[in-house]
Amino acid sequence: MENIVTVVDWLFLLFYLCLNSAYSFLLFCSLIDILIHNRRRIDVELDHSLERYFTTPVSIVAPAYNEEATIVASVRSLLALRYPEFEVVVVNDGSKDKTVEVMKKAFELYPIHSIFQRQINTKEVRNIYKSRIEPRLTFVDKNNGGKADALNCGVNIARYPLFCAIDADTLILPNALLKVAIPFMEDPVRTVASGGTIRIANGCIIRSGDIEQIGFPKNPLAAFQVIEYLRAFLFGRIGWNLFGGTLIISGAFGLFSRHAAIEVGGYAHDTVGEDMELVVRMHRYLREKKRPYRIVFVWDAACYTEVPEDLAVLGRQRDRWQRGLIDVILRHRRMTLNFRYGVIGLMAYPFFAIFEMLGPIIEVTGIVFVAFSYVLGLTDVTFMILFLNVAVLFGIMLSIAAILLEELSFSAYPRWWDIFRLCIYALLENLGYRHLTLIWRIKGFYSFFRGSKQWGTMVRKGFGPQS
Repeated sequence: MENIVTVVDWLFLLFYLCLNSAYSFLLFCSLIDILIHNRRRIDVELDHSLERYFTTPVSIVAPAYNEEATIVASVRSLLALRYPEFEVVVVNDGSKDKTVEVMKKAFELYPIHSIFQRQINTKEVRNIYKSRIEPRLTFVDKNNGGKADALNCGVNIARYPLFCAIDADTLILPNALLKVAIPFMEDPVRTVASGGTIRIANGCIIRSGDIEQIGFPKNPLAAFQVIEYLRAFLFGRIGWNLFGGTLIISGAFGLFSRHAAIEVGGYAHDTVGEDMELVVRMHRYLREKKRPYRIVFVWDAACYTEVPEDLAVLGRQRDRWQRGLIDVILRHRRMTLNFRYGVIGLMAYPFFAIFEMLGPIIEVTGIVFVAFSYVLGLTDVTFMILFLNVAVLFGIMLSIAAILLEELSFSAYPRWWDIFRLCIYALLENLGYRHLTLIWRIKGFYSFFRGSKQWGTMVRKGFGPQS
C-alpha cells in the first residue's frame, strides 16, 4: 500500500513539475520577445506608420447586453481611437436594462432604413440607428440570441474588410487598434486574425471614455485578477505566439479578416467559448485547405476591461470559461497530436488539453491525495516539502516573474507602493485564491457534462469616476 501511495505521490509531483516547467519555458520566450521588441523601439515608428503603411479600414463590432453602466464610456473611447478610417457598430442583443435609452440620449440616435446582406444567419434585427453627432457610429437593436449571434449580426452589417470584435465594457487605448492592425499591414495576404492584451480597469480613473490614470484595484478579488491577467497575457500568449501557436484571441479585443470569418461560418452559436472556437476553427480550416496564414498576438496593443468584484459573479465567469475551453478541445479533438495541423496540433492543443482542461482536476486531486497521505503517515516530511516547493513556491516565483515582465513591457504601475502590493497578491494568490479558481473550473466540468449553455450574469459597476 505504501509503495502505491509513493508512486502516486511522485506522479502528482511530476505533473506539477511539468506544468510549471512549461510555464517557465513560455516565460523565457516571452522575456526574449519583449527585450527584442523594446530594442526595436516600435513605438517610436508608430507615429509614422499611418504614412508608411496602407491601413485597411476597420469596422469595430461591440456586442452589448445589459451594459447601461459602461456602454457610453466604451463607445466614446472607441470613437477616440487613432486610426485613419473606421466605424463603430454597437449591437444591442435584446438588453433588458436601459442600454438603448442611454445610447439614444448620449449620441442622439435616430432610426434609419438600412439594407445589408445577411451572410451569416442571426436573430431578427429590430432597428438600426445612426447618430446625429457622430457619423461613424451605427447602433443595432436586435432580438436576443447570445453574444455569438450579436457578433455575427455586426459582421453582416460591417462595411469594411477588417472587423474588430470587442466587448461593450472594454476601453481600448487610443493607439491600440493601430498596433493590432500592424500584422495586417505587414502581411495583408496571409494575416487573418490578431489580438491584443487585456488589462484590468478596476481602480483606474476614467473620464469621457479615456483612461486618465492607471490605478490598482481596491477590491481584493480584482487585485488577484491583475496577477492572473499578467501571467496569462505576458508570458502565456506571448510565448505561444513565437511558435505560431496562438489558440486564443480574447473576445474583448481581436481583429479579424471579415472575409475569412464569413468563410468559416462566423461565430458558433452553440458554445460559450465562441472567441477561442472561431480561432481554432480558422486554424483547422486553413490547415486543411493548405493555405498559408498568420494568426498573431500583439502584446503591446492593450485594452482595459472591468472584472468581477464578487465571488459569485467571478465563480460563474470561471465556470463559463472552463465550459468554453472543454467544448473547443473536444469539438476539435482530431487536431490533437496530428501532424497535419503543425505546431497547433503537436504542441498547443496537447498543452491546453492536459494543463488547462484537465489541469484543475489533476491539481486538486494531487493536493488532496498528498495531504491525506502525509496525515496518515504514508508520506514523509522531505517529500512534503519538495511537493510544496514545486506546487506552491514555483507558482509564486512565476507570478513574481509576470510582474517583472509587466515592468519591462508596459510599466503601467509607476508607484512603488503598487508594485509592492502586486508582489503581496502574487504571494497570496498561490496560498488560496488560485485553488478557489481551480474549484470553480472543476465545477465547469460538471456544468458542461450537464449540458449547461448559460452565460451567467456579469454585474457592472461602471468605470469609476467619469465626466
